[in-house]
Amino acid sequence: MSNVYVLGIDYGTESGRVLIVDVATGQMIAEQVTKYPHGVLTEKLPDGRTELGRETALQVPQDYLDVLTQSIPRLLQQTNIAREQVIGIGIDFTSCTILPTTNDFTPLCEIEGYQHRPHAFVKLWKHHAAEAQAQKLNDLAKDEQWIQRYGGTISAEWMIPKVMEIAEVDPEVFDETNLFLEAGDWVTAKLTGNLVRNSCSAGYKGMWHKADGYVDTAFLKKLHPKLERIYDTKLRGDVRSLGDKAGSLTKEMAEILGLQEGTAVAVGIIDAHAALPGTGVSEPGTLVMVMGTSTCHLLLSDKEEHVPGISGVVEDGILPGYFAYEAGQAAVGDLFAWFVDQQVPSYIKQQASDKGLSIHEYLTELAGELSPGESGLVALDWHNGSRTPWVDMSLSGVVVGQKLSTRPAELYRAYLEATAFGTRVIVELFEAHGIQIEQLVATGGIPKKNPLLMQIYADILQRDVTVNLNSQAPALGAAILGAVAAGKERGGYDCVASAIAGMSSNETITYTPNAKAEAVYDTLFASYQKLSRFFAKETSMMNELTALKI
Repeated sequence: MSNVYVLGIDYGTESGRVLIVDVATGQMIAEQVTKYPHGVLTEKLPDGRTELGRETALQVPQDYLDVLTQSIPRLLQQTNIAREQVIGIGIDFTSCTILPTTNDFTPLCEIEGYQHRPHAFVKLWKHHAAEAQAQKLNDLAKDEQWIQRYGGTISAEWMIPKVMEIAEVDPEVFDETNLFLEAGDWVTAKLTGNLVRNSCSAGYKGMWHKADGYVDTAFLKKLHPKLERIYDTKLRGDVRSLGDKAGSLTKEMAEILGLQEGTAVAVGIIDAHAALPGTGVSEPGTLVMVMGTSTCHLLLSDKEEHVPGISGVVEDGILPGYFAYEAGQAAVGDLFAWFVDQQVPSYIKQQASDKGLSIHEYLTELAGELSPGESGLVALDWHNGSRTPWVDMSLSGVVVGQKLSTRPAELYRAYLEATAFGTRVIVELFEAHGIQIEQLVATGGIPKKNPLLMQIYADILQRDVTVNLNSQAPALGAAILGAVAAGKERGGYDCVASAIAGMSSNETITYTPNAKAEAVYDTLFASYQKLSRFFAKETSMMNELTALKI
């Protein structure tokens, strides 16, 4: 019998990646990356004249379909794999990334009269213009039991604040919308013709609970009259568990993509969360850090505990049979990129060029020559707001200790350390609430590329940090779910655990903490915590400054 394969489609912030994987071995045969032609819209719509407000981050839905129509045919041609050998498709997507559509899944921004309306476009996960709506929701929900599952606070990044923003700012777009969809569910719908909502996004970003369902209509009516029946109308659709089959590839899409009609399409999953099966984690006790533009911290448990400041705990949120916890930091790779793009002087750029290194590589080399605490700096990693533990996207970055003698590499190292301090806060928060962590695993492009960063994490956490060297763990995780959706009778798997055992990546390297760094980093961490508490709880200075910008 010929080998059979699955496609793992990983939708990130700037591009989409399609991976083709051998079902029997998990070998990643080939990949194709397609950049979104319109990127992230933060200043103007594609018309070039409609200006966008601050904290806005939009995208064009056709860019997501371009990933499919460009990457999949190229992959099949590159590998000489026949269409009938591809038995399943799995999709992961950034979240909460949402778009308004008609009943037949046509994006509102593609309809005549709405091409110049910002709220008719995709709102990307890092669209933070719904902070006022999130604050109203949190004020009303402070005594509600269900909000404790989300650490006591709902983020401006989530579904209801974004939908509420549309209802308040552009009610005509809200009224015209038939469905508000997570972008991952929209792609699934375009492939299959079926309206299915994945339990991962619904649970973590849509306030759905496996036992209790959605929040009640009385609360929603108090929030906004237009939202009273929102889950029965514009957010309708069956919530399906990960590993389930969302549907089969339609004849139309099969012809466009060069695949076989009827190919199984899995229920979608959040991009970071797909990394957990991709790294081989199938049991409690391992905290997986998915490190990219931001970092998502994921953890399985056999019990549900209310942990303040986390993004949520969802039964069957990642793997069937477990409660899955999510926490996170809103800027990690984005923070390092911002510093390199906006703060590095020309002489550093020239020195890097002279050595044949990228600016990141050169700054990492210089930062590696510094000892912990040598620069006298401590920073807060809130340049894109704070997820865990404060859940406040209006918080902002801080560096304390700068002098006229401070050098770029010292600042760069301070930002590397700040992200590690943020992760230590999360680890200690989980353990303080009875969720034990026995192992730390890092995955994504950053851990593989930056050994200094991972050594800093080990030193600050004073724990071993294991890096999974497969930088495409989310795409592999999506492929694993595609193999389960295909089913054993077609050459796939009959359950998620079996697919993880057969297909996940296990190539790793482990960083061991340097005991000599412990005392200095404990001192710096104490300073980080003092700064955090001051700016998050003891003053509203950052919130006021953010309000002035807007």
